[in-house]
Amino acid sequence: MSNSKWDDRLALIALHEMTGVGWQSIKRAVDNGELSKAPYYTELQWKRLGLRSVQAQAAVQAFALDKVQRLMDRYEQLGVQLITQHDELYPALLKALHEPPWVLYVKGRTELLRRAKIAVVGTRVPTTYGRQAASRIAAGLSHSGLAVVSGLARGIDRHAHEAALEGSGSTIAVLGTAIDNIYPPDNKALFRDIAERGLIVTEYPLGTPSHPGLFPKRNRIIAGLSFGTLVVEASARSGSLITADLALENSREVFAVPGPIYSPKSAGTNALIRNSAAKLVSGAEHIMEEFCDRSDFTSLLPYAARTAETASGMSVDEQRIYELLRSKAGTADELHELTGMPFGHLHAVLINLSIKRKIEQQPGFIYIAL
Repeated sequence: MSNSKWDDRLALIALHEMTGVGWQSIKRAVDNGELSKAPYYTELQWKRLGLRSVQAQAAVQAFALDKVQRLMDRYEQLGVQLITQHDELYPALLKALHEPPWVLYVKGRTELLRRAKIAVVGTRVPTTYGRQAASRIAAGLSHSGLAVVSGLARGIDRHAHEAALEGSGSTIAVLGTAIDNIYPPDNKALFRDIAERGLIVTEYPLGTPSHPGLFPKRNRIIAGLSFGTLVVEASARSGSLITADLALENSREVFAVPGPIYSPKSAGTNALIRNSAAKLVSGAEHIMEEFCDRSDFTSLLPYAARTAETASGMSVDEQRIYELLRSKAGTADELHELTGMPFGHLHAVLINLSIKRKIEQQPGFIYIAL
């Protein structure tokens, strides 16, 4: 290949793939001017950008077009797409982070990057209560058109992903490993489902060795992709609280599901609520209410989630459910039996009616008309 094929995007990818070159070193190269000139830097020029001698030597060797092209071909064979900060598909919310990833390695439905997103995180060893709460709320968010972001970990992450896959919003899994290294191994089937029906995202190149420090780092991507983060069951020292802190640091909303006051699994979530760091929620509608007046949020919902309204301010299906509840309070299961609506769509209708303050959910998951 000729040297003319180098551009800023390809040079950024080549630099990002180099072992031992960190975020700040790449920033210095980017800030130095045209990144496309990096392939022609001498070892001395790399040293002036802050690289050590060994790194500078590796940088000179890394910029070989045939080597980079073989690498790009390998990603293509694996069905992995590379999205850099130079690309239009790179999410604006993520770019607003203090240290956003230079390159994202993604597999699956890339259109989900343009969708409104909410993160759902929590303990790896949830109680029955936590599993049910995560599944119910994640399903409600996805059926309302939101993509649910989580970390493919055991426990709450897994239940959130599985529930969200069934809705129109689907789910995004952010890895703490390279895309060819699935962790934990028992989530391989879920990984394949998300790669087909949702989206897999990581900032780590192929071959990156796994170590525990990568997982807290990926939490900034989970929070950074999302308008808000929901914590479902977290102990006082849970890693999920790191994600909540990162969301707060980046001026994103934080929500928490309250738990039993004597349960160690709810100590972290209850503390978030007690300290006014998180808003208490018990359903997807409470999260949707926070964003219903924000055009930057609603404009990113799929068209199907923004149905035309009748003169009453309700869609036809909303009007139908509202009239039924005016006659008699009922549960979602009872409304499903009366109307035959698919449960996912019915749940979205109930969320919309709650947001519009036409109905209210009572204890026991009973809905009443207001």
